[in-house]
Amino acid sequence: MPRLVMKFGGTSVADLARIRVAAEKVKREVDRGYDVAVVVSAMAGKTNELIGWVRDTAHLYDAREYDTVVASGEQVTSGLMALALQEMGAAARSWQGWQIPIRTTGAHGAARILEIDTTEMGKRFEQGLHAVVSGFQGIGPDGRIATLGRGGSDTSAVALAAALGAERCDIYTDVDGVYTTDPRIERRARKLDKIAYEEMLELASLGAKVLQTRSVELAMRHRVRLQVLSSFEDLPGTLVCGEEEIVEKNIVNGVAYQRDEAKITLVKVPDRPGVAAAIFGPLAEAGVNVDMIVQNIGADGMTDMTFSCATDEVARARAALEAAHESLRYADMVVDDEVAKISVVGIGMRSHSGVALQMFSALAAEGINIKVITTSEIKVSVLIDRKYMELAVQALHKAFGLEAA
Repeated sequence: MPRLVMKFGGTSVADLARIRVAAEKVKREVDRGYDVAVVVSAMAGKTNELIGWVRDTAHLYDAREYDTVVASGEQVTSGLMALALQEMGAAARSWQGWQIPIRTTGAHGAARILEIDTTEMGKRFEQGLHAVVSGFQGIGPDGRIATLGRGGSDTSAVALAAALGAERCDIYTDVDGVYTTDPRIERRARKLDKIAYEEMLELASLGAKVLQTRSVELAMRHRVRLQVLSSFEDLPGTLVCGEEEIVEKNIVNGVAYQRDEAKITLVKVPDRPGVAAAIFGPLAEAGVNVDMIVQNIGADGMTDMTFSCATDEVARARAALEAAHESLRYADMVVDDEVAKISVVGIGMRSHSGVALQMFSALAAEGINIKVITTSEIKVSVLIDRKYMELAVQALHKAFGLEAA
């Protein structure tokens, strides 16, 4: 029988009523003839509550015991979902990560999946038994529960779909698909029928909250077809798939934004071999995730180095660079923590020129100044003043003809 993985996030299983609604969706697929593996998150808010309990108990907590406590949220949901399915006449049994087993690295709290052995689960499918799997967790090399980090249930679902050879992995969430931009900013945002893995990966990394970046990477690597659907409405969703499944490729398929960005410039740094490493080495050691980088070299043997990072990392970045001032010998450090990043994404950029010009012209028409620019094969990103963020999203959405009919 064909296999299907269905994943329900925290808002989709927030209480018993919603668990029953989710179970009805599962039962519908069972009745259609699928062997179904359901992956569930903890009930909405439960993981934060569990983390709070750990921190209140021990300030410098043991990461292994942290995982033991935090993984219990998904265990509760999986048991309740299995019971709800049994009540509806669907044979179901809950599985924890260690029971499958899902083998992971030993990085407790941020483990990565190494292998999934679905032999036993396959036997249960042959017996007509469907699986309800606790997401976000596996078993580490030390034989203890290991969690995958926040948002890890999406990763669990995609990895399980790959291991089972599932026809598809359906991700049920509180939105009904992937839109051309955030409908809260642009009311004419259009839901996409299909989107390529590469586009979804860019949008996820640029702030789109629909899917977790790691899960999209995994889906792309193993060619797992993903479908994003609403838990609360029976509406068509968005299929995330290979580029070859998309007949008509739009030049631009989405406009993304990241609100809380900061721009830091080191002014008049002596230009010498290794200067970039000397700057970004201390930042890496401080755990600062650097994004956009621009270097301007002057005729006087000096260079200005500009980079962006999240606003909540500015203090660490400033401290690291100040500590390295004696070796870097920069004249000044200028911090602008009132910027936003706006990006246009589309696989059609590979075969069409002029996208950057169209983007820059649309922003110029609205009087929006560009501070930093970066590009990739299917993306153009700019930093602008944060106060113009919504205007920029709306202008670009219109300029690239992304509005709903």
